[in-house]
Amino acid sequence: MDSRIEPSQFSGLAPDTISIKDVNLSLGTGAARVHILKDISLRVASGEALGLIGPSGSGKSTLLMVMAGLERPDSGEVVVNGTAFNALNEDALARFRGRQVGIVFQSFHLIPTMTALENVAVPLELAGVADAAARAEQELISVGLGHRLHHYPTQLSGGEQQRVALARALAPDPAILVADEPTGNLDEATGKQIVDLIFTKHAERGMTLVLVTHDHSLAERCDRVVRLRSGHIDDTSADRNTAS
Repeated sequence: MDSRIEPSQFSGLAPDTISIKDVNLSLGTGAARVHILKDISLRVASGEALGLIGPSGSGKSTLLMVMAGLERPDSGEVVVNGTAFNALNEDALARFRGRQVGIVFQSFHLIPTMTALENVAVPLELAGVADAAARAEQELISVGLGHRLHHYPTQLSGGEQQRVALARALAPDPAILVADEPTGNLDEATGKQIVDLIFTKHAERGMTLVLVTHDHSLAERCDRVVRLRSGHIDDTSADRNTAS
């Protein structure tokens, strides 16, 4: 099955990197099943920085997981970089995600028995990248960790661990970077450094960026801010902001 769709299905001034249409998602089973996302439709243009905000439980992190292909919706369409997720099996979706989507979480998710270099290189090696170690080293240098290549996560500060996680996300040169509360486990000063680095990489590489945050001042650094409330997009929040 051809997983690509025509961009004309979604109107807009710029090509859409992410197109979500009529998405619903429930999690849990039986009486504990909760309807998280409710008829969500959203487009994110190529190269855009989008901030997702909303109260706890509003569905913003779940929506990010849907965009990244980590959660499949119960209904609706998810099209990323021209590829329809519902046309991909789990293996194909994982391969697509590995090439096209970089993911940074609040928790760093580093493998404790691997050095910083290995944490970045091993996913590249598994994806068949021939120069995995060299590329991993370059990415770590680019995030300011050229002097920490052979240190283990327990030997790194929280900010350094998040830099490793960012290097790992950037190493495949993805079209899209999604970040879920990337400063949540960091102090204010370190968090600012990580955010500055994320926005620098976004600008340098022209990636699409989707950022989930509870920090309104951080969200306003994005080109556009969308607020979720109880699984719905609050239409009053969807205008492009004036932040430069």
